[in-house]
Amino acid sequence: MQTVGAVLFGLALLHTFCAKQFEVLAHRHPRHAGLLHLLGEVEVVFGFWAFVLIASMALLAGGTQAIAYAESLQYTEPLFVFVVMVVAASKPVLSIVQRLLAGVARLVPLPTPLVQAWLGLAVVPLLGSLITEPAAMTLAALMLANQIFRDGIPEWLKYGALGVLFVNISIGGTLTSYAAPPVLMVATTWNWDTAFMASTFGWKAALAVLVNASGMAFLLRRHLGQAAQAAGGSDEAMPLAVSLIHLLVLGGVVVLAHHPVLFLGLFLFFLGYTQAYARYQSPLILKEGLLVGFFLAGLVVLGGLQQWWLQPIVSSLAPLALFFGAVALTAVTDNAALTYLGSLIEGISGASQYMLVAGAVTGGGLTVIANAPNPAGVALLKSGFNDGSIGAIGLLLGALLPTAVAALFFLLL
Repeated sequence: MQTVGAVLFGLALLHTFCAKQFEVLAHRHPRHAGLLHLLGEVEVVFGFWAFVLIASMALLAGGTQAIAYAESLQYTEPLFVFVVMVVAASKPVLSIVQRLLAGVARLVPLPTPLVQAWLGLAVVPLLGSLITEPAAMTLAALMLANQIFRDGIPEWLKYGALGVLFVNISIGGTLTSYAAPPVLMVATTWNWDTAFMASTFGWKAALAVLVNASGMAFLLRRHLGQAAQAAGGSDEAMPLAVSLIHLLVLGGVVVLAHHPVLFLGLFLFFLGYTQAYARYQSPLILKEGLLVGFFLAGLVVLGGLQQWWLQPIVSSLAPLALFFGAVALTAVTDNAALTYLGSLIEGISGASQYMLVAGAVTGGGLTVIANAPNPAGVALLKSGFNDGSIGAIGLLLGALLPTAVAALFFLLL
């Protein structure tokens, strides 16, 4: 089963890189467009191959063992990402965040659209250290969709901005010990608290985020004039009380992130509240959230059988090699899974601990699967790209430079 699991994991990775081609084929062959569109949805890939894995396990080892394996895994993260995406993307939350950032943008003696784009690429990712990375990704994606990821912006700039956003989200959650999934996996085991994270990782990450965002804003400066206030402007009569209740629910979900029964119960209350005050709401992104949750759950199922080859690689590398190895491995497996495997290694040195986590967060923007919030960004922004799909190669190329910047800050400072 380990061999079957590794083969299917490899096929899922290959499918991820080919997903955009299925969208192209769907336009060329309308007769089979439905099936091709389904196979072209990046968020469906790992869930699809997870079903293949469970079916294969049932055939090879019996249905009882397949069910036991599926039920032995933890699905808290997929559930949390689904819930926090829907709540963070609600109109009252987005409204109050946009108003605050628009107010800041007007105080800066630079073109307002340029400042708003910079805030979305720099400040919102750093807010991920407080509200968690998935929530920050959701807010940033919705704020930037009409500014950067729209018609009129060159495709290469869109991929560059996407790479910057994904890398900044991945490293921007390292100012605290609970917001970034790869940090969360080791924080308790290695006794890393928020003070340690801020002093060891956070300030370096913040500098890298500012450099990446500033460079991207400079490249975009001539293309943002027409976007003006497109991302906001739909919140004329939003009562402050409604926004505050939504923010309280978002805060409650973050605090209860490790208790799915409780945050799901709070989410059900939230759904009822949005129905009761529907006039202040826009349609909730339930479909997008469910697709992202499905993707992450599939990654959990497939990733559960990869420990046998991943852990020996992680445990055998010297600290510097471990950094670059973690960056590379993160691109083909979830960075939280990678640091979790590192936390199981007994006697791992402090230098290796630092290099493993630094490499894992540095490489978190290279692919869709590298960091848990990335599928959320893809789901919310893909309509702004050609063929309504984000190419894996384009994302990889767009993320290379901001990844290198993050690596320099973590290695040299």
